[in-house]
Amino acid sequence: MSQKNNLCFNITAVSALFIMPIALWHIFIYAPSEKVMGAVQRIFYFHVALGMVTMASFTVVFAASILYLWKNDQKYDILAHSAVELGVLFCSLVLITGPIWARPIWGVWWTWDARLTTTLILWLIYVAYLVLRASSTDAHQRARFCAVFGIVGYVDVPIVYLSIHWWRTIHPVVIKASGIALDPRMKQAMWVSCLALGLVYVLLLSLRVKIGKSRYQIEKIKYSM
Repeated sequence: MSQKNNLCFNITAVSALFIMPIALWHIFIYAPSEKVMGAVQRIFYFHVALGMVTMASFTVVFAASILYLWKNDQKYDILAHSAVELGVLFCSLVLITGPIWARPIWGVWWTWDARLTTTLILWLIYVAYLVLRASSTDAHQRARFCAVFGIVGYVDVPIVYLSIHWWRTIHPVVIKASGIALDPRMKQAMWVSCLALGLVYVLLLSLRVKIGKSRYQIEKIKYSM
């Protein structure tokens, strides 16, 4: 990393370390208990934050894939690959925290609800992206195929977001056109949680991009010999 990048990374790391305990305090102490669901509702703050970071990560993939096809610059392919890996990780956590919340409320771990189903499809799309990337040794061809896949796969992101409005669903609708239907303290806890996980995501993405650049240099040396 350059000196400027190191400074940005260190500032983000310190900010994350500072914000994370504040987020946990908001989640477990400051935010009131939901009247019907009780303490189990507190997983909501993790679940929503994970969901937002997931969507942001796949948006990075979409933008980086377009930039790669336009500029033909390897750094955008590395960024897209890194964002896919983190997006799949955070989407996996969404699919884990959702059922943990749903079991005591809905009485089942999983139901083929529109939001749940489209989110699972999203996860499968980007797992397939990783499989596609692993199946090719031609760096240029792999990058182009994956860029196209990353752009086309992004179609499911707005579908996931709009699914609770397009189809009948039992998934709770919190963020509406009229605003966020939450107690002000719950709303504050949600945004602080999103900020904390967002900072963690930026840190992980920075580290993963650095690893990706090193791996690319090793591949260049390996195939040039």
